[in-house]
Amino acid sequence: MTGRLIDDDPELAYQHAQAAARRGGRVDVVREAAGLTAYRTGRFAEALRELRTVRRLNGSSEHLAVMADCERGLGRPERAIALAQSPEAEQLDDVAKVELAMVVSGARLDLGDVDGALASLSGFRVGGQTLLAARVAQAKAEALRAAGREQDAEAATAGFSAALLARASGVVEDEDQDVLLYDLEEDEDSDDGDALDDETAASVELGGDDDTAASAELDGEEDTAAPVEPGAGDAPTAEVVEDASGTQETAPARQDVSDDDASEPDQETGAGASDEEAEDA
Repeated sequence: MTGRLIDDDPELAYQHAQAAARRGGRVDVVREAAGLTAYRTGRFAEALRELRTVRRLNGSSEHLAVMADCERGLGRPERAIALAQSPEAEQLDDVAKVELAMVVSGARLDLGDVDGALASLSGFRVGGQTLLAARVAQAKAEALRAAGREQDAEAATAGFSAALLARASGVVEDEDQDVLLYDLEEDEDSDDGDALDDETAASVELGGDDDTAASAELDGEEDTAAPVEPGAGDAPTAEVVEDASGTQETAPARQDVSDDDASEPDQETGAGASDEEAEDA
């Protein structure tokens, strides 16, 4: 996280490095991140302390140029020059030596030694349209301007584009900073969720009133419908009745009588009743 943020947001990178240092203070790469982020945020004393600790932990002097620049930032250019003259400086690779030479050139300018500043950069030749070459050209141009050689200073940086020089000086931020990265899987899940929400909303909107009315209508019909007696729909069953004499007879099965049949008089019943009246008389 610190490595990704150090160019875009050095302060946030510093906070992450500090959190890591509180948990892994004896790990060299953790202290290295703490030192470099402190340097990028202008905390030179803290950066110098952290990078010295790194050197004790792993024995590497790869950040000697940063340490020397911290000495410059603390107003001690002579100590920066002393670091460049230490035995550790001889063990640096070519790129680190160029970085250290630019720091020494600036330190000698701080001391008013213009010739010494130019001499510090004279032994290095960095070619190509690279960021390091542009930085070396700018360091030479600064020393030449301090010596009053304005035309030579312009010639030193003439072979580089304005965009590359701007990046070398740190004035213009990286164009890639405006690029936003998205997690496609999260976006797809989000889109699926939105689609489901839209479908649910549409279902509620389209079917809400109709479904309620239909449900109410069905409920009304069910309430008004006659209750179903147990055994309804089964075959008719015979009923056993007992007459006055105690003799049991099996009565014919009852059939459901419709309203129309119920309204017609039962002629057989009426005839039976007339015969009984005649016998009583």
